[in-house]
Amino acid sequence: MACRISELVLNATDRDQDAELERLLAAGAKLVDIGQPAEASWHVLADPEGNEFCLLKRRLDPL
Repeated sequence: MACRISELVLNATDRDQDAELERLLAAGAKLVDIGQPAEASWHVLADPEGNEFCLLKRRLDPL
């Protein structure tokens, strides 16, 4: 069975990654291991319905 993305949502935030991770976990998200390296700069999570998504660190300095 092929994997298909049914929706892509990008949400910018001014919170740092650690604060956003805590907020998402408190809202019901769960960390997911998809084989990412331990030193990865992102976290893979799943919402309460099992939809996976990634939390990335900011890559660019703000303007």
